[in-house]
Amino acid sequence: MSRASFDVLVVGAGAAGMMCAAEAGRRGRRVLVVDHAANPGEKIRISGGGRCNFTNLGCGPVNFLGENPRFATSALRRFTQHDFIKRLDRAGIAWHEKTLGQLFCDDSAKQIVRMLTDDMAAAGVTLKMKTGVERLSKSGEGWIINLSDGTQVTAAALVVATGGKSIPKMGATGWAYEVARQFDIRVTDTRPALVPLTFEAGLLETLTPLAGVAVDARVASAPDTKARKAAFDEAMLFTHRGLSGPAILQISSYWREGEAIVAAMAPGRDVFAELKAAKTANGRQAVHTALGHVVPRRLAESLCAREGAAGNLADLSDATLRRLDQAVNAWSVKPVGSEGYRTAEVTLGGIDTAALDQQTLAAKAVPGLYFIGEAVDVTGWLGGYNFQWAWSSGWAAGQVC
Repeated sequence: MSRASFDVLVVGAGAAGMMCAAEAGRRGRRVLVVDHAANPGEKIRISGGGRCNFTNLGCGPVNFLGENPRFATSALRRFTQHDFIKRLDRAGIAWHEKTLGQLFCDDSAKQIVRMLTDDMAAAGVTLKMKTGVERLSKSGEGWIINLSDGTQVTAAALVVATGGKSIPKMGATGWAYEVARQFDIRVTDTRPALVPLTFEAGLLETLTPLAGVAVDARVASAPDTKARKAAFDEAMLFTHRGLSGPAILQISSYWREGEAIVAAMAPGRDVFAELKAAKTANGRQAVHTALGHVVPRRLAESLCAREGAAGNLADLSDATLRRLDQAVNAWSVKPVGSEGYRTAEVTLGGIDTAALDQQTLAAKAVPGLYFIGEAVDVTGWLGGYNFQWAWSSGWAAGQVC
């Protein structure tokens, strides 16, 4: 067995891990990064349709969930979205803003991966891919780690940056949680987040004809949901399994089994008033035709069938038109589940932030141990927030590890 000594061992060559390693290396620390994947930054590479939604102009603590969302405040304020943008500008990586402050590369997400690997190389960081951790133990003030390539590494600091369970085909595992439990650090309940929601078979049968229909919607927690109340104004998509689209991915982080969600599929429009006006102007018009001027035609036909609204507008009562208004803008539906970690963009929950130092991400009870990025119980909204948490938490740990 070969042996090697480093100041810092970072496990995980993703966004947070590479940021941390480069920062620590710049401080003169001897840093080794290992990852069982074949290539670094794979989640960066595939994100945003290959262009990486790398941050959000409006990023702040309000955009995060967890048992203590304010935990993220220190790191986010000390290394902001604007700090990361400056790094891209220095690297000559062109970017653009889409909707709601979301920033993407003009070209390829591979440019960000290259920037991070170049930063690590310039800082003298050693990177080993296709290498996992087989065993680790605490030794005095440091660590002894046996790697899958037969190397035994000693290090003063161990940084766990292996993410959560989302997208297992990319190699995601719950290894960070195993390390935490090994040292009696609490792990909060974990679940898929930013994930499509699914319906039971009976409801799905009635909605399957709508698969592929998209609307700009306002999707909210059910009114009787006391905690985790939220609402998002973005696109909603009907699928063969239930609902998807940005608004649904957002609300999925707040939704729990047994709860309903409420969708307004023509937010800001008085559907009753529009149907009443159409009735006055042209009573011979079919109701589904009139409603088709408010929502997509297939959806209009489905809603009319569901509410028993058939025939011409002239033949329909105000009560029926009001039911259609409710069907469009107050649709309450109860998903039975989600598509799970297979398609979830992130993992909700993780390493209990109460066990970590807010400024350094160090484990309070275990000297020399750090948890950063998605492994921690800090989960952002859709739209670049989770990458910013990766950059910020990696930077914060890299200043001290």
